[in-house]
Amino acid sequence: MHLGKLSLFRSKVIFSLIVLLFMSGCAKFDKSVSELPMEGTWELLSETKIEKDDTTFLPASRNQRMIKILNKTHFSFLRHDLNSIQDSTKIFVAGGGTYKLQDNKYTENLEYCNFREWESLTFNFTIEIKNDTLTQRGIEKVEGLGVDRIIIEKYKRVKS
Repeated sequence: MHLGKLSLFRSKVIFSLIVLLFMSGCAKFDKSVSELPMEGTWELLSETKIEKDDTTFLPASRNQRMIKILNKTHFSFLRHDLNSIQDSTKIFVAGGGTYKLQDNKYTENLEYCNFREWESLTFNFTIEIKNDTLTQRGIEKVEGLGVDRIIIEKYKRVKS
């Protein structure tokens, strides 16, 4: 009888290990975007804007830098020129607000922006994360400004 209990214990341990191995293997192949590490700081690599029949691709500029910062509930973005001269080429854009992420659907609620006519707007995107690259695709529409375009932004994760 003692051998029977030991055999049953071994069977349960082996079964538990098999289940754990199976579950850990499945998790590697079934990660949604919401389970990926989106939080952190991301630097813009490029942006593509499609308006009607016009497509503009803009790689990251040597004259500007843009970052997007994400925590669990909020986002912010900052863009500025790298020129220390105060002239007509200077650029500063900043904004932020809350966001929601469900699967690969990412929704920004822009609460703050130095271009005030963009405030209180909601923008819907899809997100894809591969390694240290985040791609955000969606539509920017601001009726009062005549803005209606598809935008695709690619970011790389900023390492600490």
